[in-house]
Amino acid sequence: MKRFERLERIRRMDPYEDASEIYRLSAAYEFPWDFTRSLELALYRTYAVPGIGRLLAATAELTDRTQKRYDDTTLLLDAVVEHGFGSGEGRTAIRRINQMHRSYDISNDDMRYVLCTFVVMPKRWIDSYGWRRLSHHERVASAVHHRTLGRHMGIQDIPESYEEFEACLDAYEEAHFGWDADARRVSDATLALMASWYPRPLRPLLRTATLALLDDPLLRAFHYSPPNAATRTLVRRAVRTRGRLVRLLPPRRAPHHARQNWEIKGYPNGYRLDELGTRPVPGLRGCPVRPTDPSATADE
Repeated sequence: MKRFERLERIRRMDPYEDASEIYRLSAAYEFPWDFTRSLELALYRTYAVPGIGRLLAATAELTDRTQKRYDDTTLLLDAVVEHGFGSGEGRTAIRRINQMHRSYDISNDDMRYVLCTFVVMPKRWIDSYGWRRLSHHERVASAVHHRTLGRHMGIQDIPESYEEFEACLDAYEEAHFGWDADARRVSDATLALMASWYPRPLRPLLRTATLALLDDPLLRAFHYSPPNAATRTLVRRAVRTRGRLVRLLPPRRAPHHARQNWEIKGYPNGYRLDELGTRPVPGLRGCPVRPTDPSATADE
């Protein structure tokens, strides 16, 4: 197989009818490492919305059980990608996702924003750091795939196209990103988790490298001091260089799904999809605080 042969196959497919298959080819064959990194960043961004960050802090899932929450989220979302919406595994994963979300009064606006991050952040990451840019078919397919996911989750007013997903994300972040002490605790716990995957002497370096990949609005929301310009340039250049080296390698012949990532630590003896995820916290139903934007209260 030649380096761009799979891309040519994708271009011969229908990005609407074959959306989930195209998305699977992109995520499991073309860019598995990039999708993992970008979706980590996608979920991480949601903490900077104070209503989301505070709720996550109140559940303690991302502060006291950070590795488990990382594993469960990754495995549930990836089961849908690997097996499809109509499969038994896909239906089980979506059912568990919905059961978890229904335990709390989460606004439709927040749910839609999180969905937007799943569409926009992989495209932005891959265009910046991947071995090639995401194609038009892949952008369309990602939007269609996530519209389907959103419908299964009961999300209303889902954007129609990639461009609408991107506009929705940018507007929501501009309106809602802000400082919150509890959200900062969730952020610190996540950074510590990512650093813990590496030998102890390297962990401070990994934290700095992660901060160097974050944009200024995100750094401001968490009150992180931005790394200096030289560090940012060095880190981002290193990640781009990785992408250029991958371009020189033979194309992947077997899929690599997120469940195969070495960062998944919590299930050395396997797992059952219907047992993954969080359970309701006694006494915690709604968001611990009300949103400051009156328009955000309509669905709560």
